[in-house]
Amino acid sequence: EVQLVESGGGSVQAGGSLSLSCAASGYLTSRYCMAWFRQVPGKEREGVAAIDAYGRTRYADSVKGRFTISRDNAKNTLWLQMNSLKPEDTAMYYCAAKTGLATSLVSYEYKYWGQGTQVTVSS
Repeated sequence: EVQLVESGGGSVQAGGSLSLSCAASGYLTSRYCMAWFRQVPGKEREGVAAIDAYGRTRYADSVKGRFTISRDNAKNTLWLQMNSLKPEDTAMYYCAAKTGLATSLVSYEYKYWGQGTQVTVSS
């Protein structure tokens, strides 16, 4: 079983930055694809960024150029650096993992999920 624990959320003003981290434990190999998703109440969960075992990345158009996903396989840790934050980035952010090498921003493809960390961006 895989456990994922997010941290680093908080409140920031528009234009500011936050860094999220996700600590993975359990039977998680470096061949897992990992990703960040976000969700606001009443809306579907949205894929933000994904990274495969080889460091290949995929981003949602809404965050390209502002967010950077990275991972350290030796430390089983995933990060999301968020810069130039906007009020519309406000959401609960979730870390997720799936087997397979292909990056994906489709939520139902991910088997393991963290509990989430709240990000609030004020204007």
